[in-house]
Amino acid sequence: MNAITIVEGDELLEAKMTDGNSEIMMALKSGRAIRFEESKVRSTGRGAIGVGGIEVDDTKDEVVGMICVNKEDTTRTVMVVSEKGFGKRTQIDEYRITNRGGKGVKTINVTEKTGGLVGILYVTEKEDLIITCKSGVTIRTGIQSIREAGRATQGVKLIRLDEGDEIAAISQIEDQVEPEINPNLEAGEGEVNPETNAELGSEMPDENSTENLDNNTQPTENQ
Repeated sequence: MNAITIVEGDELLEAKMTDGNSEIMMALKSGRAIRFEESKVRSTGRGAIGVGGIEVDDTKDEVVGMICVNKEDTTRTVMVVSEKGFGKRTQIDEYRITNRGGKGVKTINVTEKTGGLVGILYVTEKEDLIITCKSGVTIRTGIQSIREAGRATQGVKLIRLDEGDEIAAISQIEDQVEPEINPNLEAGEGEVNPETNAELGSEMPDENSTENLDNNTQPTENQ
């Protein structure tokens, strides 16, 4: 079934769940972004075309992403990344709330050096950033390692690209939590030796014993 009516030349980028009290941010390839209250988007039918979120005044410009902002969550920042590997995190308060459908404000200083904006994310320092290049190369880096900067700056270099390559997409993923160690286990217990595939600290079979030989073990010349 249709979720939205798409006009010729347009496409659906993503869909997100909201609680009805969120703020919406949309970003353009040209480096502008807009922040407005979700309540400014009136409810419409499933097959409707929807309402305008941000003004796109250049035929070469386009929306590259959208995030839903929880006003009560102070742990998150706005992450933006450009085509040529520049990126940064910015505090949400640097983006003033406006009416939907406006031009927005600068979220990254787009230059020939940075390339156009690729995407926008709403991140925490406990997450990792996944960067995928057009060449197929993918890297993963901790969000906390990317320093914060003002919204009108170009950010820092996140990845060194080969000539002609560009960033195609970005995404976020929760950092993997290290498994907890059971304090009741003695040192070495439960760990596996990769060479023997046996638990460390466990008794190994006597090399001269025939009780532990499996069916594939061949007898020696002296047996």
